[in-house]
Amino acid sequence: MTRDTSDREDEADSTERAVPDGGTAAEDGADDVALDPWGSATIADYRKLFEEFGIEEFDEVLPEVPDPHYLMRRGVIFGHRDYRRVADAMVNGEPFAALSGFMPTGDPHIGHKLVFDEIIWHQQQGGDAYALIADLEAHSARGMTWDEIDTHARDYLLSLLALGFDPEEGTLYRQSGDRDVQDLAFELGSEANFSELENIYGFSGETSVSHMQSVVTQMADILYPQLDEPKPTVIPVGPDQDPHVRLARDLAARMGYFGVTKAYASFEADEEERELLAAAYAALSDEAEAAGDGEPVRCEDAADWIADEMAPDDARDSVVSKLREAGKEPLRPRVRFLDRNATEEAFEALIGAVEGEKRVFEEHIDSFDLSREEAEQLAREVELDHGGYGFVAPSSIYHRFMTGLTGGKMSSSVPASHISLLDDPEDGYDKVKAATTGGRETAEKQRELGGKADECPVYELYAYLLTGDDDEFAKEVYDECVGGERLCGDCKEQAAQLMQEFLEEHQEKREEVEDLLEQADIELDSQRKRS
Repeated sequence: MTRDTSDREDEADSTERAVPDGGTAAEDGADDVALDPWGSATIADYRKLFEEFGIEEFDEVLPEVPDPHYLMRRGVIFGHRDYRRVADAMVNGEPFAALSGFMPTGDPHIGHKLVFDEIIWHQQQGGDAYALIADLEAHSARGMTWDEIDTHARDYLLSLLALGFDPEEGTLYRQSGDRDVQDLAFELGSEANFSELENIYGFSGETSVSHMQSVVTQMADILYPQLDEPKPTVIPVGPDQDPHVRLARDLAARMGYFGVTKAYASFEADEEERELLAAAYAALSDEAEAAGDGEPVRCEDAADWIADEMAPDDARDSVVSKLREAGKEPLRPRVRFLDRNATEEAFEALIGAVEGEKRVFEEHIDSFDLSREEAEQLAREVELDHGGYGFVAPSSIYHRFMTGLTGGKMSSSVPASHISLLDDPEDGYDKVKAATTGGRETAEKQRELGGKADECPVYELYAYLLTGDDDEFAKEVYDECVGGERLCGDCKEQAAQLMQEFLEEHQEKREEVEDLLEQADIELDSQRKRS
């Protein structure tokens, strides 16, 4: 995604598509998950995202991340798409980037700090860091005036710098002031259409053209770090922004000269059909090896095997028909280069670049010796040599939403539910002291049964912010709570003091970096008409 959306709840323009707030734990009978970048949805059950949208569990990739951030270690960052590309680049000292943006519709608050920290950490790990102000989106989708946008944008940027973003090593920009982003958005727009945006975002005849244009601009933001050099790029977001990530990955592929897929025969097959072909090949090649007859697996044999072994459905019927038509053609694994947008010169160059055994067809090339990874790299090199972008599919990581201090949603329109990074430190203290907790009805029950830290907004403050990098401190608070040793009054008092200290230090640092912001290469005042 190109922006953080911690203010999503109070800025909805499509609340009828939202799902109810069910917290972060699994619940019986939870509604189906709906992901709406502009709606008021929170996620009733994060685990459903793994099943319904293909988001992977971050715990699976965590061991591969060098010196992981505490948000990763504590499960606040819970999911990812294709993050191994980024982790591998870190480990091997190769180029990678991180980008996120902020829609300036209100004060930056502690929910936004999650994204600030994620961008800064990736910068500290050696990545090219990009932070943008999504002012075109704020103006088109939220109706913010340019004066309002300028004021809030400055506040976001000051907090970002105060938390450690290095503007000399990273890139700051606003959508309206970057011509390269706007030019890239124009090119990406040629690969998207209204029906697609309608399906993904629920757009209708009432949706403004500017709002639709802002979506394509966000796609350009996501791919912007790769304009000079294709490289793994991670977009840290809340899960409601996953539709943007999926569309950007699709557009990155559509812009490419070549697609690279697995294949088993000369005919085309979709993903479901390829899974059936892989199963048939594995089973029949094992049988042939056991028989020792040296005969290749043939398409007609695979058709019989799939028809006998697989339950009837559209994919099975389709692939069986294709296999029977192919007859005695050998079924062999290969990597396929698909001609998507290549010029004649680029396609001919790819034919010459593919070494080893290959088959050349009118619109694709099959290689029997290259691995999928080798094929993707070769296709990208040929594309870049012939004037293409060569985009790498962007990756993403997903963090949990912070619970509001009053329970339920954290919303900028409900001051008591959140703590602004601009709040008077004493007000921050008071808000924590007044916060809802996961404690029991009485101190006696708390000591007997323990507190419910997993349902406590105050414990979230410790885990997400107040304990910083100190995992032992965070665990101590948790264990003492659930063990009944820590009572809510003392716990809130400690959290309130820590919050007050954090706000005092952060606001002092904001003053110290004001000159740094003035010197940064970003327009602080929009040149657009004040409408």
